[in-house]
Amino acid sequence: MHKALRRFGCMAGLLTPFWLVVGVALAGALYPGYSHLNQAMSELGALGAPTHELSPLINNLPLGLLFFAFGVTVFACFEGRGLAQISGVLIALHGIASLFTGYFSCDAGCGLQNPSFSQTVHNSAGLVMFLTLVIANALWVYLAGRLLGSRAFAWFSLACTLVALAALPLMGLAVAQGEGFGLYQRLNYGASVVWIGVFAGLLLAREKRRAEQD
Repeated sequence: MHKALRRFGCMAGLLTPFWLVVGVALAGALYPGYSHLNQAMSELGALGAPTHELSPLINNLPLGLLFFAFGVTVFACFEGRGLAQISGVLIALHGIASLFTGYFSCDAGCGLQNPSFSQTVHNSAGLVMFLTLVIANALWVYLAGRLLGSRAFAWFSLACTLVALAALPLMGLAVAQGEGFGLYQRLNYGASVVWIGVFAGLLLAREKRRAEQD
């Protein structure tokens, strides 16, 4: 992959967490009564929601493309490094799954009882999103010191993985209690997306060092 394309891919990853925050905040502001603490992000694009058409356009679509671009870049930056390239494939798959969650909306309120075909696909793609990003994250607990020479990033990767996993039972508890789901979902996904941004920043710095050496 050309150096300019690698830098573009790294910038895509670096932009991802900022895009997520702005996109979700904007869609939430246009949804009267929406609660970031209690409601899922998917409800912004649910059938019947006031932001049903807008949310996928400003969230799922661009974020999916950003994730895909960064995943391809990770794959290209670590040629011959199997686990690192697998992490790149997983990040790219996360991007594709994000596109699916945007195209296939959940039902009104995203309730779990009697889901439509669209919500079933949406939920399945959401599961793929969770698994791909958490596994990619966890791989760099092992790889960071070996390929990037950064113990700090290894520990950071571990912390992000643990936060994402720890939020899962809290999300389940919040569903049962009827409150707090939005907060725990944002902790779950936010930890992984922040990890992407930090990882992209490290790779961008790595590319700059290589360019200076050349």
